[in-house]
Amino acid sequence: MLADPRQSRVVLLNLARGSVAGEGKAFAIRCFDAQALLPVCRDLLGAKLIAFGEYRPSSLSAEVAATIEHFESEALSPWRDPAFAAHLADADVGIVFFGGLYLEEDVLIAAIEGASRGYEVRLLSDLAFARREGDRQIVVNRLAHHGIITTTVRQTLFEWAMTCNDRALTLRIQQLLS
Repeated sequence: MLADPRQSRVVLLNLARGSVAGEGKAFAIRCFDAQALLPVCRDLLGAKLIAFGEYRPSSLSAEVAATIEHFESEALSPWRDPAFAAHLADADVGIVFFGGLYLEEDVLIAAIEGASRGYEVRLLSDLAFARREGDRQIVVNRLAHHGIITTTVRQTLFEWAMTCNDRALTLRIQQLLS
């Protein structure tokens, strides 16, 4: 089933985790292309972006940082945050897209817990990084076992555009992605 941006949320975990060791900066560099598309999610398609855990807006471009709402809860348990639960319920959110640091820890646990709570969960592979890249495929396989689909920001943008039934918007997204 195609995701609707109005009933979707992008949740990014611990974007600045390990920033003392430079990993927060490394995250920004490694996913520069995908990050650059985040404002499009909100501005053209109305999809909201949320950050949990360690978050430093200064590690992102000003345009990207302006699109993200930060919840103060820790990344390992965003589902226990009553404000987050209310936010999802009020917006009738059914699909949650996850990314962030570290894939085999925080992202894995939050994604599986989301699926167990009845949400359709997807992994934004171009915004999710493992502490040990050798663990990436193991995590992706484990997530798939729980019905969690792996995708990219580019694929998600086009999918969202198609659900809006707006030919001009779809063409605009296609141009941005080419």
